[in-house]
Amino acid sequence: MKVVYEDNHIIIVYKEAGEIVQGDKTGDKPLSETVKDYIKETRHKPGNVFLGVVHRLDRPVAGLVMFALTSKALTRLNNMFRNGEIHKTYWAITKNRPKIKAATLTNWIVRNEDKNKSYAYDRDMPNSKKAILKYRIAGGTDNYTLIEVNLLTGRHHQIRCQLSHMGCPIKGDLKYGSPRSNPDGSISLLSHKVEFIHPVSKKTIVLESPLPDDNLWKAIAETAEHE
Repeated sequence: MKVVYEDNHIIIVYKEAGEIVQGDKTGDKPLSETVKDYIKETRHKPGNVFLGVVHRLDRPVAGLVMFALTSKALTRLNNMFRNGEIHKTYWAITKNRPKIKAATLTNWIVRNEDKNKSYAYDRDMPNSKKAILKYRIAGGTDNYTLIEVNLLTGRHHQIRCQLSHMGCPIKGDLKYGSPRSNPDGSISLLSHKVEFIHPVSKKTIVLESPLPDDNLWKAIAETAEHE
């Protein structure tokens, strides 16, 4: 676990692909418990440690995850997420290059819980939820494209589903149309950057994730055009 930011109210850590944020039916130790252990050890806290899960990342996705260290911070951060006041930027690596360099994608997503998969449509469908994201081509190599994504809604598997629907499945994402898996079981999607006004100090916080330990990520990051 890499701690990217920490104060009395918030801790933001880097999640490796393959880790789960919260406990699930697999019984694997979740990142939330690792963070609790870290807080207990570094702050010498007896008894239970409060840790609020503010948002999640899919298991095969790497990058920044935010937790609240107090109930007050959790309430405020939840409200900020709901109101779109926490801006998260993702990086995705795709084999196919979008036809348009930058655009807003609007689809209607239907979630199939039995298959743990979402399906994107170009019009409103029964049981669907509207999904909106903005993307731009941020860089690339001869074989792969780096797409920067800003979510305007938070739907199940939204980036994976919408990019696949556009014809650009994320590298390694077999569930959404990639022809091959990545050797480590990850998909090439990174929770890359977070920007927000701190709910207590009111300072502007801007943080970027470390890169996965992978030669393609390192090579493609060097091509990134920052806005």
